Order: sequence, then C-alpha cells, then structure tokens
Amino acid sequence: MIGHFDIDAFYASVAQLDDPALRGQPVAVAGSSRRAVVLTASYEARPFGVRSAMPLFLARERCPQLLVVPPNFERYRELSHAVFTIFARGAHAVEGLSLDEAFVDFGPVEAATAQARAAEIRRRVRAEVGLAVSAGVAAQMMVAKIASDQAKPDGLRFIEPGSEAAYLAPMPVARLWGVGPKTQARLAAQRIETIGQLAQLGDTELAALFGKMGRGLRELARGNDTRTVSQERETRSISSEQTFEYDVEEAPQLRAAVEEAADDVARRLRAHALRGATVGVKIKRADFLVVGRQTTLREPTDAAPVIRAAALRCLERIDLAGHAVRLIGVRVASLTEDLVVQTSLFSG
Repeated sequence: MIGHFDIDAFYASVAQLDDPALRGQPVAVAGSSRRAVVLTASYEARPFGVRSAMPLFLARERCPQLLVVPPNFERYRELSHAVFTIFARGAHAVEGLSLDEAFVDFGPVEAATAQARAAEIRRRVRAEVGLAVSAGVAAQMMVAKIASDQAKPDGLRFIEPGSEAAYLAPMPVARLWGVGPKTQARLAAQRIETIGQLAQLGDTELAALFGKMGRGLRELARGNDTRTVSQERETRSISSEQTFEYDVEEAPQLRAAVEEAADDVARRLRAHALRGATVGVKIKRADFLVVGRQTTLREPTDAAPVIRAAALRCLERIDLAGHAVRLIGVRVASLTEDLVVQTSLFSG
C-alpha cells in the first residue's frame, strides 16, 4: 500500500506557524522583484482568486488586504526535514517529490493498517512540527496522489484496493498522468472527456489517438499503475525547487520561478562557502515525467546573476511538448570550496 502526503500551503503555513499574527489572514509568499510571482497562498487568500504562480501585482488587485511575506528557504528545508523524518519511520521507501510532498511505501500491509499509519503520520506532523498534511492512501501511486488532492485541506482519503477503476471513471481525463492540454483537446474533439470513457477505448482507437502511449494510458485509466516508490539518493549538489499548487504553462511565470530558485541556490552556496560549475534546471511535467537541461560554466561561481542567467538558458532549451509544469527547480553541482575570501586579501 502507498500513501501520498502533501503539506497544505507549505510556505504560507510556515509563515503562519512562525508568526501568530498571520494566522487566519490571507497570506501570500512572494519575492520582491519586479516580476515576482506568488509561491504559495494561504487558504484564506484562495477565495479571492489568489493562487501560486500568479503575478504578485494581480494577487494584490484581487485581494487588497493580502499580507505578503518573503520566502525563507532555510526554514522550509528545516521543517521539511522534520516532516520527512516522520514519513520515514517504519516506511519501506520514501520518494520525495519536493520539500512538501512525498510518496511513502507502507509495504505489504493490510489496507486498514496503511490507512491507520497514514492517520498516525498526519497526527505526528501536526503534533511535532505544527503543520497540516493531507494524505491519500491506495494500492497505486497515481490513485494515492489523486486521493490526496481530493483530501485537501487537512484531510485523509482512502481508496479501497480493487475499486480504482470505478473511482477514476467519472473524473476528467486531465487527472491522468500523461494527459496534458494538447492531449486533452485531442480527446475532447472525439468527445472523450472522462477517464472511464478513455478506459473503454479499443486498440485501434488508442493507436490513432496516442500511438505507442495508448495502451499505457488505458491501463492507468483502468486503475492499473505498476510504478513503485523509489528511494532517492542525495548527490553532492545544492538545489532549490518548488511544486506549483496549480500546473503552470506561462513562460513568464516559469522564468520568475527559475530566477527565484537560482537566487536561493546562490545564497546557500555563499552560506556554505561553496562555488559550483554545473547549473541545471529540473522540470516535472503535469504527467510526472521529469525533464531537464544543464550547462557547465567556465569557472565555478556563487554569483546569483551568473547562476540565474545560466538557469534561464537551460530553461529555454527544455521542450515541454505542450505539457504544463507542476514542479521546477535549479541545481548547482561540481562544487568546490570558495577561496575568494582568501585570495581577495591580496587584491587592490
């Protein structure tokens, strides 16, 4: 059995946790640049139409009483580590998708046991860290993720094994991993709007619509997801990434998010007296396929403008194939210790 866990409105919830004056108020976390976008909006801000990846000026127009706070990535990483430590207790594997989201493999346990473990994880995170976590529990990764989305905010949804196809059938086809805006439009032209309708397509229709991808999509639509939770290994690098609450397609918002992440990575490099020569951008599309590009600089750096420019070049080289983006991040690797402080003693 598998659980999908997602910390509710993570950045905004951390701000409200640390500053009681913000609790119950419409809050947005955003940078201070001219092109700043909302990284996360509290649930109090969402009825006004404020959401992540929205330009900050537009968020202020929609919600004049919006309280805007700057991001604190060190604090996010600190609390994320505490939450992931709770996820790992007794788990067979934990696959982190971002700072605030993960799959947890409970192993070959009874459905009731997995559901109880998920409830206990949510209780511990609330008691030990002070944050609310929504969760979905199912026999398969995609179904657990969808259930988690439906459980928000601060809920738990359990999907009985064997009921996956019936659970998915009435949902729009866009909920399937692998169905982006272009594929959705192609299906709509054939009057295929629900997952249940896609599940009933024959081989010939599938081949005409999707080519080789067709049978895999139909299996997902029928509730047959064979993917397993993968324990990720850390590499020697520094990265910063965020998961959008709503999938993003607009290039200006993706560029702004990359710039924000690049600046955060640069701050952390300087804090650890490190420089890096490899800059990369990682994107997780709406269908959960991970794509990315990287480039090697002529010399290691910790300079935000250099990292920002390199990351933006990487972003421009990524072909999204018409898919929206659910996660974006910047990574700097090939790290070396920063010797500039020493050599600068002899300059000028």
